[in-house]
Amino acid sequence: MSRPKTPLVPSKREALTNFKLECAKEIGAMQYVKENNDHYKGDVSSYVNGKQGGPIGGQMVKRMIEMAEKQL
Repeated sequence: MSRPKTPLVPSKREALTNFKLECAKEIGAMQYVKENNDHYKGDVSSYVNGKQGGPIGGQMVKRMIEMAEKQL
């Protein structure tokens, strides 16, 4: 089953985008963020896309876990 491409709370899309940009900047991967560049990536393999974008998602998860732990 595929995951939906929209956030559960659509009004928070901009906040998620800003969070992604912040995480990408933190790890020095701004060139791989879709919102930061406008070139076509349809010809790039899924392996390469995952290798470039995966660390950004990983950083986002780490930060979200840290935030959740602070709330406990």
